Amino acid sequence: MQLITKEILGKLKSNPRDNADNKPWLKLFNPAGSGTWLISEIENDGDTLFGLCDLGHGCPELGYVSLNELKSLKLPFGMSIERDMYFEPSKTLAGYTDDAKLAGHINAS
Repeated sequence: MQLITKEILGKLKSNPRDNADNKPWLKLFNPAGSGTWLISEIENDGDTLFGLCDLGHGCPELGYVSLNELKSLKLPFGMSIERDMYFEPSKTLAGYTDDAKLAGHINAS
């Protein structure tokens, strides 16, 4: 599965840097366990992503993640990190972050 489509890439690149009012246009998840990433920005290197990261330890936080590292993760049964093809952001990154801090996990269905 292609993790970032051309359309999503354009939206991520057009978001201003370090702005919590950006919408996260990309939702990635681990289909075999915990791990959800709501991504609002991509750096010019095409690898460094910024967004809300939840590794399933009860403390989601804003930060950077490498697209190449996510692509290289070996999950059980030959699975890999996937993109939620039906995700449409209904809030800004700040809105999702506030909700995740209260809940202890990302809730972005």
